[in-house]
Amino acid sequence: MHAFDVLGDPVRRRILELLAGGERSSGEVTAVIREEFGISQPAVSQHLKVLRDTGFAVVRAEGTRRLYAVDSAPLREIDAWLDRFRRYWTPHLDALATEVARGRRARRTQRDEPGSET
Repeated sequence: MHAFDVLGDPVRRRILELLAGGERSSGEVTAVIREEFGISQPAVSQHLKVLRDTGFAVVRAEGTRRLYAVDSAPLREIDAWLDRFRRYWTPHLDALATEVARGRRARRTQRDEPGSET
């Protein structure tokens, strides 16, 4: 399965978002995903299996619990693939950052002028 096929599924993307915050038990992941997507526990388990089998997640046993975490290797591969396209959006993001900084500076200057209200 190609990395973008794995990430193309909103449930798997959400699971990765949860795992990006740190290691989580399968029960924690299942509870969140069932609440947000309304799918069964076996369906969540299948998504976790896909993430494990494709290398996006790793699992370790701790007693009776299974703890999942992100494996960054496939994400680095995606990042490397995306690198050839960064030239399309990087200048726009740099320009946006410049405009945001100018706006902050203008507000700060206006606020610090004598007679201005705070």
